[in-house]
Amino acid sequence: MLYSLKIALGQMDVIPGRPDLNAGTMLDMMARARQKKVQMIIFPEMAIPGYLLGDTWEQRAFLRDCQEYGRQIVESSGDLCVLFGNVGLDWNKTGDDGRVRKYNSFFVAQNGRLLGEDNFPYPFRIKTLHPNYREFDDTRHFYSLRKLSMDLGKSVGDLLQPVNLNVDGKALKLGCILCEDGWSDDYNLEPAKIINKNGPVDLFVNISSSPFTLGKNNKRNRVFSRQVRDSGIPLIYVNNVGIQNNGKTIYTFDGYSTVYNGKGEIVHYCEPFQQDLKILYLNQTGGLNNAKPVEVPDDSGIASIYQALIYGISKFVSFADIKRVVVGISGGIDSAVSACLYTRVLGSENVLLVNMPSIYNSRTTKDLAARLAGNLGCLYTVMPIQDSVDHTVDQITNNAVTNLKDGQQLKLTASSFVLENIQARDRSARLLAALAAAFGGGFTCNANKSEMTVGYSTLYGDLAGFLAALADLWKHQVYALAGFLNEQVYGHEVIPRDVINLVPSAELSFEQSVDKGKGDPVIYPYHDYLFRAFMEHWDRATPEEILDWYCRGVLEDKLGCRPGLVKKLFSCPAEFISDLERWWKLYTGMAVAKRIQAPPVLAVSRRAYGFDHREAQNGAYFTARYHLLKRRLLEPGSVG
Repeated sequence: MLYSLKIALGQMDVIPGRPDLNAGTMLDMMARARQKKVQMIIFPEMAIPGYLLGDTWEQRAFLRDCQEYGRQIVESSGDLCVLFGNVGLDWNKTGDDGRVRKYNSFFVAQNGRLLGEDNFPYPFRIKTLHPNYREFDDTRHFYSLRKLSMDLGKSVGDLLQPVNLNVDGKALKLGCILCEDGWSDDYNLEPAKIINKNGPVDLFVNISSSPFTLGKNNKRNRVFSRQVRDSGIPLIYVNNVGIQNNGKTIYTFDGYSTVYNGKGEIVHYCEPFQQDLKILYLNQTGGLNNAKPVEVPDDSGIASIYQALIYGISKFVSFADIKRVVVGISGGIDSAVSACLYTRVLGSENVLLVNMPSIYNSRTTKDLAARLAGNLGCLYTVMPIQDSVDHTVDQITNNAVTNLKDGQQLKLTASSFVLENIQARDRSARLLAALAAAFGGGFTCNANKSEMTVGYSTLYGDLAGFLAALADLWKHQVYALAGFLNEQVYGHEVIPRDVINLVPSAELSFEQSVDKGKGDPVIYPYHDYLFRAFMEHWDRATPEEILDWYCRGVLEDKLGCRPGLVKKLFSCPAEFISDLERWWKLYTGMAVAKRIQAPPVLAVSRRAYGFDHREAQNGAYFTARYHLLKRRLLEPGSVG
């Protein structure tokens, strides 16, 4: 069928849990589209309620509001064909949890009524494939089309029908798919193919609520382009922008709404991280006014990380009504990058940088902290902590502890490890928290992902703060971001080169003296990649896989670190195994307890800490094959 449509892509900022505000945005966009003589407007998945809402989905009053605001959108449709996502409700049936049945639904409205009931049990379409990995938890709340088919005694294929509509007297068969239904490679059915078989379809529309992940849009374009080439049917993908969260993890949504012509070529896309009402003409081949294919920017580099972080921080501080921020700066790389990011978001006049030296902090790092503050033009202060640390140690060591059963007294000692923790907690729990209150704002957590992985941070100390903006970046990414800030954002050296070249160190003892080249126990060029294998690999590595790769001489290739590095770091298998077990025990042990109490993490990677990395405090475990490999390696005469 030949057609030509004037379509608006409603790439909107969806505010989670605020159907009133979201419906208002939609009505405004609909009015603007109508002024431009648009025939069809498309909004994202769950455009009315938001997507990541936790157990708000269990509130019947909230569901009624979602339904009512959806009704208002339908009522206001007029001759404008409106496509949008909302929760679909069947108040007469229950889901698997015994509550009212909810569907993640695709609604098509025109002339004040819903379409699609002529060949489907409901006047909306239902998501077929429910993701239940990473941050997604669809099966907890929503009833899928696969389950509905079993209820009705029909096949899924019988239910995956196109929506029939009429635009300016021309019939159009619309293939309505929701987010995951387009990522069907790992499932046992492909909704788009089935809908087209029941059509054939004239146009596919995928409405999504898809969080930003580094490199994800590149992959989406490969997957969707291939699917469109196979079918020859154009596809419009509409995603939302904004931030949403599931408590422990904050996700940015980049939009990147995209139009694919019938050849699978991208002929249009919306800029990422921007609300936009984009109006375009689409013909029957998915052409865009005879437009040539366009090239979409690569979203896998440090520029995309910077963009996501700035956007996420900006949205989060606005959401939390935080207008001023205190950043503890040590002269090191993490706090320097954090200071730059918050200054870009809030302005230098609203950022207070504070250096909190003890006797272990070198003149080098103190001077670097001052130089950074001067380069940024922020408010700056130096508040030494040694007196308060000494006072805490004095209280611990000079006040007796009495056993009330027998009257005996004992005195505690402050080991070097305890002393390190006292310093970290004094800076954050006491000084930064008090400064933030006095300044009228919050204070930041500057921890990176490497530190979070093995708990190389102090609970209630440097792990404290209102947001962990860098906690989804490995150390090497923090360095790359520092270079990007200097070269691309500021265009000159704001973060002093000496900060970038300095050995990373917590400076909590004389054994961590940066002037003597002493620093953190984490060897970032290797451990970044080892920890990433533990945590980010889709098939997550355990010591068994690591030791197997080590034995076969493919470890560096599997991890992605520099060739030859392992032999340079570890002279024998015993050293390698000792290091591996040390960090695995921390990653699966004490670090879990710390992460559970850590601030929310701003996600950018394929797996972030928080709800994206669901974990339990089970302690370290080594598999039977690991023990076998270990014994073989440590046998006399074995070669690593």
